[in-house]
Amino acid sequence: MITLQNIHKQFDGVKAIDGVSASIEEGHVFGLIGTNGAGKSTLMRLIAGVLKPDEGEILVDGAPVWDNPAVKAKIFYISDSPYFFRSGTPLDMVRLYASFYPSFDKDRCRELMQKFGLEEKRKINTFSKGMKKQLSVLCGISAGTKYLLCDETFDGLDPVMRQAVKTLFVKEIEERGMTPVVASHNLRELEDVCEYVGLLHKGGILFERDLDEMKSNIHKVQCVIRQDRMLEAIRRDLSVLTMENRGALYTFTVRGEREAVEAYMEQLAPVFFELLPLSLEEIFISETEVKGYDVKALIL
Repeated sequence: MITLQNIHKQFDGVKAIDGVSASIEEGHVFGLIGTNGAGKSTLMRLIAGVLKPDEGEILVDGAPVWDNPAVKAKIFYISDSPYFFRSGTPLDMVRLYASFYPSFDKDRCRELMQKFGLEEKRKINTFSKGMKKQLSVLCGISAGTKYLLCDETFDGLDPVMRQAVKTLFVKEIEERGMTPVVASHNLRELEDVCEYVGLLHKGGILFERDLDEMKSNIHKVQCVIRQDRMLEAIRRDLSVLTMENRGALYTFTVRGEREAVEAYMEQLAPVFFELLPLSLEEIFISETEVKGYDVKALIL
């Protein structure tokens, strides 16, 4: 388990991480989402032990990660912009990582590179962005670490390669209990692969929840309302996060058990209503709007 205890980090007086506490369970895919500048990449570097928190502590399996080589050997960090030797080849990277990670499987890495069409003796600086991301992922998986930190891993991969990487993740989780932590702006991708998500906003964490449980507790209600008293009742009695309307057609995002919300709307008896599931992207927008990050204000 990865445990973050009241983590703070700032750069030149600017708060990047502000009092984050969270727990990342083993053997599940944890998705880290957030607004631009929320601190996702900084938090990943802190977990990897690349940066030291100004305050608080990060524990991996009960031991502090900072300045602890034994703990860092359990973590492989894939940066959003991975670094490679200027004239290096994939084979050079295999040798490098094998010298740092005792469990690195060189044969498997070379086999995977062959399957992905990555020439092991070709210079990496001639690779495309997507090919470099593939190489980083394959090295990360072959390292045999317990935790794999992925910062925008799917960015630059074509649909076939994204699916191939997801399949590799699932296989590693099932066979050896690997725990991927994936930070991404692509919420659709995270929705497909993640079981738990954490939402960062302005350096702080708004929530960390089971994705299925979260979806079962937040709903989109569309209804036709022609009476002001019904509108007032909904806003008073339901936990309304957002509200939009076009004439008499209203769309609410509400928190609560589906059965309870549905029973309330049936009792209220508007002209028409239906409950719709929300995507992770819609949940993200609703939660951040509550905290003052208004999407509509940015485009109107």
